[in-house]
Amino acid sequence: MAESFGADPGRYDRTRPRYPEALVGRIVAASPGLDVLDVGCGTGIAARQFQAAGCRVLGVDVDARMAQWARRSGIEAEAAAFEAWDPAGRTFDAVIAGQTWHWVDPVEGVSKAARVLRPGGQLAVFWNAGQPPPEVAEAFSAVYRRVLPDASVFHRAMPGLDGYSTLFTRAADGIRRSGAFGDPEQWRFDREQSYTRDEWLDQVPTFGGHSRFPPATLARLLAGLGAAVDAVGGAFPMRYTTVVIIATRRRR
Repeated sequence: MAESFGADPGRYDRTRPRYPEALVGRIVAASPGLDVLDVGCGTGIAARQFQAAGCRVLGVDVDARMAQWARRSGIEAEAAAFEAWDPAGRTFDAVIAGQTWHWVDPVEGVSKAARVLRPGGQLAVFWNAGQPPPEVAEAFSAVYRRVLPDASVFHRAMPGLDGYSTLFTRAADGIRRSGAFGDPEQWRFDREQSYTRDEWLDQVPTFGGHSRFPPATLARLLAGLGAAVDAVGGAFPMRYTTVVIIATRRRR
């Protein structure tokens, strides 16, 4: 699944939501320096935001297509699974992961992050959780149930913050078990973004597993979702909550 997102990197880069600037600034302020490793950098969305904040960013992504796109956008990026990636002696002030840490082994990933972080460095993993208004969420779910009746994993189209809670817990538990970090903190940032019908339908194919749908199935799904947005006036507000799990590398 982790490598399914590279099917259309241009669309992914164009449509996926960015991260709050306050998040970027707070992580940079907490770090001992400006050398950042972006794990699962994708097309470089978070990496470019940290680069714009003055950081020197290296990206690592398991999908060579995504890493190539990141390089095209001005980010130095290497293609490898983080657990198997060779840092070649390089160390960093912060290791970040936007929307990707759940693809990393919770034990090996934290151990690898500890090895490449300088003392006092930050491990910061974060996710955007989107939640449309209840009536829109239910309309979207109804479309998924109709088009994909046997794929219950998709029936809750936008799980919102509750759907991410296990990821936050898993990340924090892995950090605690490692013994290499201080107690993790959780930060939260809220904002709202409006989507038109076309903007939303442009993003939907980038969601997990969607690139594997048969073309006819995806077409029916998009038609149904488009009709649902039309029914509420052609646009809707999306409430985004971005949650960060962050911990400091112990000084030894």
